[in-house]
Amino acid sequence: MSLFWSTPLDIDIVLEDTDERAMVDVKMDKNRREKAPLYLDGESVKGAVTVRPKDGKRLEHTGIKVQFIGTIEMFFDRGTHHEFLSMQTELAAPGDLQHPQTFPFTFKNVEKPYESYSGINVRLRYFVRVTVSRRMQDVVREKDLWVYSYRMPPETNSVIKMDVGIEDCLHIEFEYSKSKYHLKDVIVGRIYFLLVRLKIKHMELSIIRRETTGVPPNQYNESETLVRFEVCTAHVSL
Repeated sequence: MSLFWSTPLDIDIVLEDTDERAMVDVKMDKNRREKAPLYLDGESVKGAVTVRPKDGKRLEHTGIKVQFIGTIEMFFDRGTHHEFLSMQTELAAPGDLQHPQTFPFTFKNVEKPYESYSGINVRLRYFVRVTVSRRMQDVVREKDLWVYSYRMPPETNSVIKMDVGIEDCLHIEFEYSKSKYHLKDVIVGRIYFLLVRLKIKHMELSIIRRETTGVPPNQYNESETLVRFEVCTAHVSL
């Protein structure tokens, strides 16, 4: 059975200028990470597809196509894929192959409305998919890429101030220099201990990423702690 279902060909997808692009380390699943080339919104996606029949055997097919696809995939429901972008080019009409053949492709000035994302319950993914259609079973290969979408910084970026405490025992104020940050920004802030009348054993700050997927009543919320910063330990009030 394994010989019967073995793939009769190899498909290589090579994106143009990959060596000159920044690469992003992408989590594909729990145990696998891959490097993906970085693209921007509005940038063309170019490359070439090489189809190589195995052992020099003649390969009959009913067409070869390449697609550029953007999807949102829900991990808790593997059958739920929202395809928000789909472009397609026919590479070859029905026929046969006996020797390796390379097909160039171009998806020009592609509008990529969202940034790529790989989270706990959801993944927003862009990829190139090549399909060699056959009467018995199609052969499909995919290659991922990563998308950033840069925006102008907001004109209004106000300071955040908040306070917490316990009546007559503890009063702490927090202050952050701004309310909006980019991904490589530095968070600068201050903590004011205005009233301390109890023993503080430990205090830390955490940056938490909160992910919300789905819509009520089928909505899922997951939180992931990205980093912790120790503020103080074993403080005894006077």
